[in-house]
Amino acid sequence: MSCQMDYMESIKKLEEKWVLNQQNHGENGVINGTYIREGHVASVSDEVSEVKMLLQNEINLRKAADEEINILRNQLAGFMPSEAGGDADTVKLQRLLEDEKRQKKRLEEEVIILQSQLSQLTFEVDPIRRLDRGRSGNGFAGVDYLSHVRHSPLKDIYNGQRASITNLHEQVGLQKIFSLLESEDPNVRIHAVKVVANLAAEEANQERIVEAGGLTYLLMLLRSWEDETIRRVAAGAIANLAMNEANQEFIMAQGGISLLAMTAADAEDPQTLRMVAGAIANLCGNDKLQMSLRSEGGIKALLQMVRCRHPDVLSQVARGIANFAKCESRACTHGTKAGRSVLIEDGSLPWIVQNANNEASLIRRHTELALCHLAQHEVNAKDMISGGALWELVRISRDCSREDIRTLASRTLTSSSVFSSELRRLRIHL
Repeated sequence: MSCQMDYMESIKKLEEKWVLNQQNHGENGVINGTYIREGHVASVSDEVSEVKMLLQNEINLRKAADEEINILRNQLAGFMPSEAGGDADTVKLQRLLEDEKRQKKRLEEEVIILQSQLSQLTFEVDPIRRLDRGRSGNGFAGVDYLSHVRHSPLKDIYNGQRASITNLHEQVGLQKIFSLLESEDPNVRIHAVKVVANLAAEEANQERIVEAGGLTYLLMLLRSWEDETIRRVAAGAIANLAMNEANQEFIMAQGGISLLAMTAADAEDPQTLRMVAGAIANLCGNDKLQMSLRSEGGIKALLQMVRCRHPDVLSQVARGIANFAKCESRACTHGTKAGRSVLIEDGSLPWIVQNANNEASLIRRHTELALCHLAQHEVNAKDMISGGALWELVRISRDCSREDIRTLASRTLTSSSVFSSELRRLRIHL
């Protein structure tokens, strides 16, 4: 293109010069066939030579311009197929982007709907409401708290809320609820984990939630989030899942104990400690997990939570200790355990003795049972006598409000040679 422009400019100059020469020739050249000034013949010859040279230059420029145009045409012809392919790729990408936009919009609409449904569930979750229910492997009978709930005038409201959660679960599925646990919106996460916790409170849902990957999401919340509200409700959901014996080993295998212990160490709210203690207490009722609970810090975490004097926390700690002591007693009876109790070795006996006559009925009942189970293993007797537990066992055998616990304490004292000898020495009669 630059050659073409140079060429046109040269032509224009040539034309201008030619016109000027013609004018000069008309004035100083030939008149009536005779030259007026012969001295001008040489200058005219020079000018003709110059014009010829300019013309040759212009011819060369035009030739170069033609060659450049041909080169550009060839290049353009070479680019045309790739540009056509590029256009096709561009159209394809545009379609993909449009599909992505439509899918994103649809997902956003679903999230808005789910968030609206979740926000309607504004009741405060109580994931431990069934922890004291009597179940094999999960502890012992205890329905004091549940009997209050069962006869509460709020029962119909609770049933309605539970129905709402069930409907939400059936409408959107577990996976979509689990996906909301990863939402960047903290309110969405909190509502979603409350829904999971309440679903986990129903026995029919417990294995299903774990099989669908719900436990992995809950443990992720304990591991990744610093928000104590989210960690508290997640721990409560894990406590509910831990009521199912099939889930207990899976919780241990996934590192659940160490995460629960970490949550307890960081917690400031007593209700967070209550949830964590409830989860560990359920695991303490599994005979297969005794050694793992100790080695992974479960028993230590349980005992450290007594720093919080809140009765709800202490009742769960006491329940966990009683469950663990009961499993140890069974292991000793079956000959699978020898030596002192882990609870005594880890220093829990003073706390048990101190709370055996606690004013709170749940704490008192759990610690009374823990003492009875510890006393059934003869190797613990000397430590219990030196730690003041003998006097509590005597009191339990006489004054406990529950006949089954009174009978257990009396039978344990009379069947132990060490306790019987000490009772005779002290002249105490049952």
